[in-house]
Amino acid sequence: MNATPSQTPRRKRWIWLALALAAVLLVVFGLVLGQPQDEAPPAEAAPRPSLTVTVARPAQGQLPIRLQANGDISAWQEASVGAEVNGLRLASVNVNVGDVVRKGQVLAVFASETTRADSLQSRASLMQAEASYENARADAERARSIQDSGALSKSQVAQYLTQEKVAHAQFEAAKAAFAATEVRLGNTRVLAPDDGVISARMATVGAVVGAGQELFRLVRQSRMEWRGEVTPSEVGRIRVGQTVNVTAATGLEIAGKVRAIAPSADPQTRNILVFVDLPRHADLKAGTFAKGSFDLGQSEALTVASESIVVRDGSNYVFVIDPQNKAGQRKVQTGRRVGERVEILEGLKADEAVAVQGAGFLNEGDLVKVVQ
Repeated sequence: MNATPSQTPRRKRWIWLALALAAVLLVVFGLVLGQPQDEAPPAEAAPRPSLTVTVARPAQGQLPIRLQANGDISAWQEASVGAEVNGLRLASVNVNVGDVVRKGQVLAVFASETTRADSLQSRASLMQAEASYENARADAERARSIQDSGALSKSQVAQYLTQEKVAHAQFEAAKAAFAATEVRLGNTRVLAPDDGVISARMATVGAVVGAGQELFRLVRQSRMEWRGEVTPSEVGRIRVGQTVNVTAATGLEIAGKVRAIAPSADPQTRNILVFVDLPRHADLKAGTFAKGSFDLGQSEALTVASESIVVRDGSNYVFVIDPQNKAGQRKVQTGRRVGERVEILEGLKADEAVAVQGAGFLNEGDLVKVVQ
């Protein structure tokens, strides 16, 4: 049967579609068959260092042996300056707390009108007693000169001699009374008993004070001392004259010398006081806290740089770097610290390399890059 003219174009279209589909399939199979079937997976990349660090081996050397103690800075000696007169009014106060004074300097003055009047009265009594004594002595001299002539009886001569003695006694009593009023008048001026600095002032202008009442406290010669507390087991290592480095609350570091060691312990703390003389310095204040370090010599020690010590969870660690440049965390026991070096008591060997710079960022098993 022959195809009709209308069927011929349709058949051609189907033929072309079949050919196109075959071409697409050939291309797809060609791509699939062209790819290698046994290609190996890519190799894993080499691990990279997590941090760059420097390393160093522990150093063996001499470190000073120091005994640490706490204590207070106190005045070497304090003088109490009080009133020596009774019932007088303070007219002026010339110094205040912190003032540096010299021995004999006038610190305060009492009103002296009453005392001055008493002094004048005593002076008049003294002059009267002196005149009476001179008169009695003249009579006694005349009686002595004529007692052998019989012009005067023995009783009269004795009377003149007795009057002389009485007048002399009254004269001496008048002199003593006058001297007492002069002392009382001088005590209206309160003087510094020694060089030093005023540490306390209780004197108030206008106040009427009694004899013996404290007006000022004076740190003698402006000298301070540090009173360190040590235990009975430590005091045997301390000697008089030993050097002590004292660090005040202000941060001031100053060298002192052991002056004395207390013969007994404090009944409350059971500690023993060590008295250390300090050189004069304006930053030293009595009553402030200070730390002290007693120099006891030197000893051999294994040390590392302070940067190598890592504090975690309340313990000290270092990171030991092995030949494969891996970091291993190692717990250590530390001792003395001198400058930038820290003594290692336990946990590290002298031939092991430890991380220095960058140690604080390491963890167990980290791979590091070591640089010089």
